[in-house]
Amino acid sequence: MFELGWKRRALPAWMTPVNLLRVSVAVALLTITLKTLAWWVSGSVGLLSDALESFVNLAGAVFALAMVTVARRPADDCHPFGHHKAEYFSSGFEGILILGAAAAIIWAAVLRLLEPQPVMELGWGMGLALASTACNALLAWGMLRAARVHRSAALEGDARHLLTDVWTSIGVVAGLLAVRATGWLWLDPVVAIGVALNILREGARLLWGASQGLMDEAMAPELLERVHAVLRAHEEDSGGRVYFDALASRRAGARNHLDLHMHVPHDWTLGQAARERRSVEQALLHAVPGLRATLELLPTDHTTVFETLQARRREAEPGAERLP
Repeated sequence: MFELGWKRRALPAWMTPVNLLRVSVAVALLTITLKTLAWWVSGSVGLLSDALESFVNLAGAVFALAMVTVARRPADDCHPFGHHKAEYFSSGFEGILILGAAAAIIWAAVLRLLEPQPVMELGWGMGLALASTACNALLAWGMLRAARVHRSAALEGDARHLLTDVWTSIGVVAGLLAVRATGWLWLDPVVAIGVALNILREGARLLWGASQGLMDEAMAPELLERVHAVLRAHEEDSGGRVYFDALASRRAGARNHLDLHMHVPHDWTLGQAARERRSVEQALLHAVPGLRATLELLPTDHTTVFETLQARRREAEPGAERLP
């Protein structure tokens, strides 16, 4: 087994997942204050829905911070592969919160649609909403950038949650402008319902991604293609004397895992086989930074149960490749 730390693009030193989630908690408290004031001075159900979304942001940021802290713990006897999957709980929790917020927004909007009420002090309400939107947009941009570098599911989930809040605020302000221009009070709750339906999609996407991660989803297709390219190159360089099979991959938070069999000539010494495996491991790590690869050495004349099944498959399906 062999692993190496992944390369990272240049980021300010302070932009770690933990620090960014701490900032997210602080920004959530600020936006709750601004949006609650915006709703209080205007009476807009759209701004009320926006304020409710910010309470959800706060809960999500706190939970994400807790899960990232757990995910950073080193491997132990009870968790020999580490705690990376803890981030998927955060992403799923964010998805559930988004769905709950959307349901609450729709409920409040339907009540207001049935009993329209005048909207007051639109200028102050929209100004406060836009100020909080700017804070969330800047933070979401930074968090998405850091999430790609750190490969953090929790950070990405919180960032996308913030983006739904940004679009919610933009939609609410657009609705308030339409109310001011037309005097149609029903536009305010209708826009709120439209925004809620939009963020339902984001919540469902986060839940789906979390479920796939918890069920050991395979590595991304583009990464698997890099792995296959490395293995094919080594097979060709060896003139077919070395080959690979039984390849299985999975993702666990920021970590990619790969298991496979490496077949070498039966007359090779253990030292020769170890050197060749080291070469393959280094090539794999260069192709997929941060990969944790486990290569089991077997002689080429050794037939495993997997190979027997694969041979039967090739007989049933002519042209099937050795590498799955």
